[in-house]
Amino acid sequence: MKTVEELRVGDRASLVREVTEADLALFAAASGDTNPIHFDDAYAESTFFKGRIAHGILCASFISAVIAGKLPGLGTIYVSQTLKFKAPVRIGDRITA
Repeated sequence: MKTVEELRVGDRASLVREVTEADLALFAAASGDTNPIHFDDAYAESTFFKGRIAHGILCASFISAVIAGKLPGLGTIYVSQTLKFKAPVRIGDRITA
């Protein structure tokens, strides 16, 4: 783990994570977002996505795990983030933050 002073342009860190049913349930409990697109197979099949998808912000939150745990590490607080969701994430998908 690096200190802020040790960071250099080009430094990298990542986290590979499989999105699980438990991730969706825990995120919904914490956020209050119980949209049926995340939990109801029949409803989700009738949408543009043709199936259930993970919460976008759940997936974006993995960035926080990288910053707090790896780059630079514990005690880090970041104050801004800009996102563009390029594709839906589904249960069982492995994503890299």
